Amino acid sequence: MSAPEPHDAAPGDAAPSLRSEFYGGCAWMVFGFAVLIGSITMDRLEAQHINPYTVPGLLPGLLGIAMIVLGAALAWRSWRAGALRPAPPLTTDQRDEHRRIWVVAALCIGYGAVLIGHGLPFWLASATYVSASILIMRRMSRDPEQRRLTARAVVQALVIGVASALIVQWVFQDLFLVRLP
Repeated sequence: MSAPEPHDAAPGDAAPSLRSEFYGGCAWMVFGFAVLIGSITMDRLEAQHINPYTVPGLLPGLLGIAMIVLGAALAWRSWRAGALRPAPPLTTDQRDEHRRIWVVAALCIGYGAVLIGHGLPFWLASATYVSASILIMRRMSRDPEQRRLTARAVVQALVIGVASALIVQWVFQDLFLVRLP
């Protein structure tokens, strides 16, 4: 059986790399296993005589299994197409793109692991995260005009951060009745 053809991309479009698809498929499988394990360990509510088909972990468990299967299919397909062959050296733009991805990942992890649930009110932690993310990503922009952090840019980032944090807190606490940390 021949290996699948690389992705067909429209002229001017950047096709996703086979290597990134392989890693993405592996990540989906790991996430699917985590969801499946979490759903299996959920309380089954047997003491309340809950129908086994309506237990809290059933749908997440099925979704976890689907993520595992589809992630495996994606990883397998990209592996067969040569995802693990040696890659050419990265261009300057690709290195900058990778650096921005790692910075965004670090910001997200910092928000979830450091800011949320460790003493700061939710709105303040979220406003700090959003404002800092805007300013950091502006500083990393390719456009020299965007990289300049003027007083107007800082105030704009703060206003967006505070407004988004207050709106998110209001929506979750008052509309959805979800208690936030």
